[in-house]
Amino acid sequence: MISEDYLKDSISQFRKHKKLVEKALSQVSDRDFFREPGPESNSIAIMIKHMAGNMRSRWRDFLISNGEKTDRHRDTEFEIEPDDSRKTIMIRWERGWKFLFDSIEPLKPEDLEKKITIRGEPHTVVEAINRQINHNAYHIGQIVYLARHYAGEKWETLSVPKGKSEELTKKMREKFK
Repeated sequence: MISEDYLKDSISQFRKHKKLVEKALSQVSDRDFFREPGPESNSIAIMIKHMAGNMRSRWRDFLISNGEKTDRHRDTEFEIEPDDSRKTIMIRWERGWKFLFDSIEPLKPEDLEKKITIRGEPHTVVEAINRQINHNAYHIGQIVYLARHYAGEKWETLSVPKGKSEELTKKMREKFK
């Protein structure tokens, strides 16, 4: 059934997103975690903080309350506050993902057409999931790009290494014959 496949794939994609960021972050020093690439640019820490706040807001009490919670102060997600450390920001990151997975994993196919709101705008559950996948992918690309830049020659690729595409394609074809 396509709705069951959609739910399984969405959860799988979210898990891949989380793992991708965490592999990139493992290659970034604390200094680079907080480093701003320019005056109007966000550090990796800011992007992690923002993603965590977004997921917390969207997925806490998912089916029963607006996806933009009144206790979310989005603008502060783009500031490093005195108590912010890599550890505290990563705790927020884990909590954000927990809200997301705790909301999505129990969903049933019949839930996909239910209506929820985000900032008062109606969404089906499918639209809300797609919105989150797109939002995450946008910031994940930014995070990985910065992490790759900061790691320099020490970078360990997160995907197919240069010059290895044909080898991987051959392996995949053999695997799925």
